[in-house]
Amino acid sequence: MSHTVLIVTDETDIVAQRIAAELTGRGVPVSTVDTSDFPGAVSMSATIDAGSCGWAGTLNGPRATVLDLAEVGAVYWRRPTQFALDERMSSPERAFAYGEARRGFGGVLIALGMGGCLWVNDPVAAMRCEYKPVQLTTAAQSGLTIPKTLITSDPQAAHAWAKDLDRPIVYKPMNGVWHADEGRIRALYTSPVTAPESLLDPALSLTAHLFQEQISKGFEARTVIVGSRVFTVRIDSSSEQGRTDWRSDYDSLTYQAIELPAEISTALVELHRRLGLVYGAADLICDTSGEWIFLETNQRGEWFWLADETGLPIAVALADLLEKGPAWTS
Repeated sequence: MSHTVLIVTDETDIVAQRIAAELTGRGVPVSTVDTSDFPGAVSMSATIDAGSCGWAGTLNGPRATVLDLAEVGAVYWRRPTQFALDERMSSPERAFAYGEARRGFGGVLIALGMGGCLWVNDPVAAMRCEYKPVQLTTAAQSGLTIPKTLITSDPQAAHAWAKDLDRPIVYKPMNGVWHADEGRIRALYTSPVTAPESLLDPALSLTAHLFQEQISKGFEARTVIVGSRVFTVRIDSSSEQGRTDWRSDYDSLTYQAIELPAEISTALVELHRRLGLVYGAADLICDTSGEWIFLETNQRGEWFWLADETGLPIAVALADLLEKGPAWTS
């Protein structure tokens, strides 16, 4: 009998629905849980003792009805949501309860990976991967070319670096999401630094900033790494805004499935192995001389629209990985 694949996401996630349909069609049991249903609509009960190899117990709820944790062989940590706590609790009570839910409910799920369950991706590795300096160091160690980069809070250091580099540079947010007041969210994109003197602004000292040399682009690409399989889509933009950062102008984009040079594919797989990831969506530039430059990888990066545009079998590859579960690493 196949192991169960647990998909953690919300009910609107069409990507997760596509993967679940692919797995179900193969006869692989699939259970989906929305973490916002805990603890109101989903409950957990799990035990461990000195003679145990791992946690035993169940998830009970509308979509994870009596899921035996021992049968979970793979977890697709697709789109976890915030726990929904009882609004009758005071603010300090809610903060405490949220922390206990994260450490208890989340902790038991994470511990499944210590018993051989495959995670896509392991949350601890994913959290470490959120740090761009870690990514860039690991990319260089994996044999990838990276842009010359400065991270600083010192206006004088930024100005001196830019002057010494003596070529165009860009500012890149290390998160890319601005949480404004009243629950508003705004995306931040790569932007050119038009004059080194602007880096002398004292406001630069208020936090850390990432600056990189501006690469002379032939074209950009997004590469989706699924285990040891590599899928690459060339992305071209017809607008200046899109050529600076393609995420800022999707309407201007065209897509083409391409093959990376073998050494770049191998280095990307090695990068993700070192980062502890089995899935990632990496952004690359092929410069005007034909050299490939690594920018970053997103451990939950989107791929669905690229598969739709190009026909690349990324969903099949992910289903293959989840179906193999613990056997993938053996």
